[in-house]
Amino acid sequence: MEIQTAREKAMAGERLSLADAMALYEENDLLFLADAARRAKERKSGKKVFYTVNRHINLTNICSSNCPLCAFQVEEGDARGFTLEKADIERILADAKQTKNLSEVHIVSALHPDKPFFYYRDIVQMVKAALPAVDVKAFTPVEIVNFAKLEHRSVEAILRELKEAGLVSLPGGGAEILSDRVREIICPKKATRAEWIETMKTAHRLNIRTNASMMYGHVETAEERIEHLLALRDIQDETGGFQAFMLFPFHPAHTKLAEEYEITRAGSWEDLKMLALSRLVLDNVDHFKAFWVMLTLPIAQLALGFGADDLDGTIGEEKIIHAAGAKTGTGITKAHLRTLIKEAGYLPVERDTFYHEIAARGGEKTE
Repeated sequence: MEIQTAREKAMAGERLSLADAMALYEENDLLFLADAARRAKERKSGKKVFYTVNRHINLTNICSSNCPLCAFQVEEGDARGFTLEKADIERILADAKQTKNLSEVHIVSALHPDKPFFYYRDIVQMVKAALPAVDVKAFTPVEIVNFAKLEHRSVEAILRELKEAGLVSLPGGGAEILSDRVREIICPKKATRAEWIETMKTAHRLNIRTNASMMYGHVETAEERIEHLLALRDIQDETGGFQAFMLFPFHPAHTKLAEEYEITRAGSWEDLKMLALSRLVLDNVDHFKAFWVMLTLPIAQLALGFGADDLDGTIGEEKIIHAAGAKTGTGITKAHLRTLIKEAGYLPVERDTFYHEIAARGGEKTE
């Protein structure tokens, strides 16, 4: 009886409870979830599927957190370590200027033990000065909390200064699973559940829109995944500041966590099931990304039938996920993204950070 009620609510677009979501997860009817999630997606964005022309910049892999889940970070002094300095950023920006219709620069990093906050703030200023029409999306809540602690300042003060420098949006990373039990195992030195949530709420109060995310497929339970989604839904009810949600399957290669717990990569069935279920639970978030770097292009394209309405962007160069063994390319052309969307029966729409549509000719934004 419980599963029948959950199925009826999912198909009708009604709000799901923890029990409803667990019933749907455990039933494991992938095609039903796809049908319900696709209907939910089309109620939000019709036949449109979005993409953007963006560029990722990973500033450093030297990190003080040493999280067991991470294959990207190294300790200071490791020969594999790198940190981009002003001249490196200038070269990247000179190259970025050649990218037609570039709309977003996405900056994330590690928690470098020695780099002061002004290093990061100045890079935001450099990007905005070089590319004034481009949106700067930078620094996860984990990084923001780290800046605040290093500077002995409030999260709000840090966000205000970054906003003045040109930052307009935060990526949604670092959430992993919003359970302190899980975080104590996978990322014990990073921001807590409460710190991540409060940073997001503070950003939203300052009119800094953000994404949200979840990393699954490690030591969490199915119930903890659903509780994570419900926590995000509660934040969105309160602030309305999440503009998109994305799922990150845990890539176990080269991580201490996978070695200790003998974890293998979740399968494509689980990827698609979690995407569809997330779309149904997060009824107040408009956009869901199928991040092709994590999922691979074939699964990302298939995800468009499971509730996703965004293939993210051209990327340019991505290092964090590839350090954990991702076999996807580090960039993709706009034409390729458009072809993938059309093959799935949807209308490709180029967007900026805030989902303003960019006209096919001239690159002008439309509301």
